[in-house]
Order: sequence, then C-alpha cells, then structure tokens
Amino acid sequence: MKTIKSLIIIIGILLLTPSCQKMVEGINDNPNKITPDDILAKDFLTGTMLANVDSELGHLDRIAGMWSGQLIGFQSLYANIYGYNISTAESVSPWHEIYVGMIPNLRYIRKSAPDDKLLVGISEVLEAQSIGTAASLFGDVPYSEIDDPAIADPKFDPQKDVFNNLIGLLDAAITDLNAATSRSLAADIYFNGNASKWLATAYTLKARYYLDMKDYSNAYQAAQQGISSADGNMKFTPTGDPTITSGNKNLFYELLAGSRSGDIGTGNSFLMQLLDPANTDSRNNAKTDETARFEYYKIDETSANANKGVASEFEPQKMVSFEENTLILAECAARTVDFNTALGYLNQLREYLNTGAFLNANFAGEPYKYDDYVADDFAVGGMLNTDGIDPTRALLRQIIEERYVSGFLTYIPFDDARRLRKSDTDLEVPFPLNPSSATKYPERFPYSADELNSNSNAPAEDPGIYAVTPVNQ
Repeated sequence: MKTIKSLIIIIGILLLTPSCQKMVEGINDNPNKITPDDILAKDFLTGTMLANVDSELGHLDRIAGMWSGQLIGFQSLYANIYGYNISTAESVSPWHEIYVGMIPNLRYIRKSAPDDKLLVGISEVLEAQSIGTAASLFGDVPYSEIDDPAIADPKFDPQKDVFNNLIGLLDAAITDLNAATSRSLAADIYFNGNASKWLATAYTLKARYYLDMKDYSNAYQAAQQGISSADGNMKFTPTGDPTITSGNKNLFYELLAGSRSGDIGTGNSFLMQLLDPANTDSRNNAKTDETARFEYYKIDETSANANKGVASEFEPQKMVSFEENTLILAECAARTVDFNTALGYLNQLREYLNTGAFLNANFAGEPYKYDDYVADDFAVGGMLNTDGIDPTRALLRQIIEERYVSGFLTYIPFDDARRLRKSDTDLEVPFPLNPSSATKYPERFPYSADELNSNSNAPAEDPGIYAVTPVNQ
C-alpha cells in the first residue's frame, strides 16, 4: 500500500526569509483568510463522507445483498457475481475509497485541528466505520501501520485486533464528542454538526463490532447509548441538486440509470418471498402485514425511473440506524438479560414500523401492520413457534429475521448470516444458495488486486471467498 496524501495549500515557506516575513506581515488580520477549520470542513470532510457513502452503500454492499438472498444478479457482471464468480478486481475501488479516499484525510483533520473536538470526534467515528467495514468484509486488513510515510507496505493485522482497536478509537470519539459543542457544519452531510447524533452513532458502531465478535454483553451495554430514534439515523441523503456532480442521487438509482440497467434488482428473491403477502410461507401473520414494505423494497432492474421506493432517484439510504441499534438491544437482551426485556425492544421497533414513518410518500397508502407481540406468541405451539423450540430461541429467531428485513441494502444480513452459521443454525434466515451446484456460502470478499500486487506484506494470493474470517470460526 503506497501512502497517498491529499494536496494541502502550504504558505509556511513564505516565512523562511526576512523579506518574505515583511511580505506576509498582517496576513493574520485578513478577515477573508482561509483558516484550518475552513479547509478541513470544506475540502476534506464532505469528500471523505462521499467516499464513505460509496464504500458503505456501493458495489460490495450490492454483492452482499446478492449473497444474502435479497438481490438477484440477472445479467452481465452481476450475474457472474451472483453465481459466486468474483475476481479481486471488484474490491479495488472500495479498498481505495477506504484507504486513500478516507483515512489520510481523516488523520489530517485530527492533526490539523486537534482542539476542535467536534471535527476530531467525527473523524474518529468515520475511521472506525470505514476500517470496521473493511475488517468485517475482508478479515485481516492493514490498520496499525497505515498512513505512515515511513512504511510503504503495512502489515495485515488480525481481524479481532482491528475490531478491538476500533472499539478503542470509538471510546476516544465518545470522549471527544462529549466535550464537543454542536454547531452548524454544512460540510457534515450526515448530521450538520450535531454532536449528540455523532455520539449515538459511535455507541451503535461500538455495539456492532462487539456483536460481530459475539460479545453480546458488551454489545448490549454499548447499544444502551446508541441511536434511540429514526431521527438519529446516519444516512446518505441525495441533494437532488443538478449542479452537483457527486452525491446528488440515490446510488442504486444511479447504477440502474447508467450502464447496469437490467443487471440487478430484487426480482423474486428470498427477501421478496419472505415479505410477499401472497406467499403462504411469508412472515405475514395475524399481527404483521408487510404489504407496504414489500412494495417499498421492490427494485425494478429494467428501468431506474420505474423505482419509487428504496431505489428511487432521491431516496435516502441508511448506514447506521435506529433499527439496527434497537435490534442489537433485542438480540443481546435475549441472550444476556431475559425474555421480557428482549420482547420489549422488539416491540419498540414494531411500534415505530406501525407509524409507517419508514416509508416514503409513494407508499403511505399501502397497508401495513405491526402489532405488539406477546409471550404466548413464542410459547410452544404459539404463532411464532410452531416447531416447538425453546420460547427464547423462538424470540431470537424472530429478532434475527427482523434484522434481515430491516437491514436491507446494508451489510447486516451478510454479517449476521456469517456470524450465526456455525453457532446458531437454528436462528439463521434460511435463504438458499444461489447456484444449484454450490455447496457452501461465501464468507468474505476478495482482497483488492492492487493491494495484493503492491504490498509485500499482503497474502501471496487471496484466500478466496469461502475462507471463514476469524470472528466467525
């Protein structure tokens, strides 16, 4: 990995001679001067966040959806990847976005404005999110030696070490954000400088990484202070401004409006079957009507403009959410606290869904229902336990299924499938293998071809998509 630094305007060389000192006398009195805060916010933060959007919601996220029974690749590149045929070239752009488009800029923000607790805290959260995504998807990744001019080829750190280091970084972010003052910050395209929302996001990410490592007790504790309402969701909201060439439309819409029309959509995927009210094996029941969500989630691969739901032109896209945090609380409470506490969290989410607030205006008239569940629904022979398993396991199964549905177009379904595959097969969402000839599911993404070719500390060859990452062994 070759360290690539962002271009920074430097005026310090003008101070090297007495004559130059005279030339710049009084420069600090210029009311129009560019301050470090102006440079950081305008020239670094927004661009870094857009790189984050691409790595969180772009190509690999769509592949994760195909490998989790949620999306279907119909033709061309996506048809091949849908059938588990993928090359290291597919990871080049996401790897570059994380290690070049984000990390150097985030580190520069902290170096240049160490006393600006808001910017420092934001940069720490974004670094933890981006590297955490890399570790989750790839396994062992470079971290402890990255962005160091003296180290051209950083080592690959063990996946668990990376997660633990990121939890430490999030603890630092929490300290900084607790000391920060919110202010209007247009460069912050997620929260406009709201320190409280960044703080909650830090706790939810911390809970996410504990969950990935199956540390359910610590995940529960972190999520207690995570995102507590949908208003606090970290999401990409397209600007809709035609004068802006980047970040002005929903990424899935842009894909279908471009060269990938006809290539990828929901079709009759397992997720769609799970939601379809006409399917007798769906999750609809006396207390649940998924009609609206079924329609809202549909992605028509044939025409970008035909999409009015999650893939419509200006539809926001969630990355870290109230739904995720609440369901972490529900799952971890079922595992470490008690049945009733877990059921309370599940019902908290269902009460939110029952407002219809998760839909856009195009689907407000579609039917939906999410009545509270009660303990009897999970008792042996109950509505959600017809196969007679332990009631707490039946509740956990429902929570995991809700994570699968609510996590659509994020990495949650892919992460959960790998986390549960070895230890909790009774809780797995049973989406099928894509090609009939396959005998196992993908466990990771291939490393970037560029990294494999340029970093002497990279593996001699990629381990392959079926190599189980350490946290899932």
